[in-house]
Amino acid sequence: MEKRELQIFRKYLERRGLKLTAERRALFDELFSRHEHVEADELLVRLRAKHKKISRATIYRTLELMVDSGIVGRLRIGEAGYRYERLRAGDHHDHLICDNCGKVIEFFEAKIEALQDEVALRHGFVLLSHTHQMRGICRACRPRAKSPASGSAAQDTGGAEGIRAVPIASRLRE
Repeated sequence: MEKRELQIFRKYLERRGLKLTAERRALFDELFSRHEHVEADELLVRLRAKHKKISRATIYRTLELMVDSGIVGRLRIGEAGYRYERLRAGDHHDHLICDNCGKVIEFFEAKIEALQDEVALRHGFVLLSHTHQMRGICRACRPRAKSPASGSAAQDTGGAEGIRAVPIASRLRE
């Protein structure tokens, strides 16, 4: 079990005069049982299938507490809402999110991390945390998507029919 994250959450709750109830613990255990990006209602269905008595409101309130404590991350997925993921202390990754199907791809890129540190240093800013989400269209959805632009700034996206990538910097200059 994720002892470190559970200790972090327990201390977070104690500082706010709250307890680690059976419902909160059940949600913690479900979220930390596997690494995935899951919607709150899916967690509710899973917990109820395990005969846990927990309300939708408790799920949402507890997820907010977990996000605030830093042990759970929240990703905005289009207009549909949010997905949640466990975060392990000391681990870091960023996300690519498909606006068409909602697929989430995790990645770590040392060059991006170094650039963030450089920008913060240049502005005299001490970074405590960050989230980085890049939105676009995944490889599987590209053949079905419509092209966002045409012209010389477009680049082939690896042979997929239907859409061509246009670098953001090129679009900003237009």
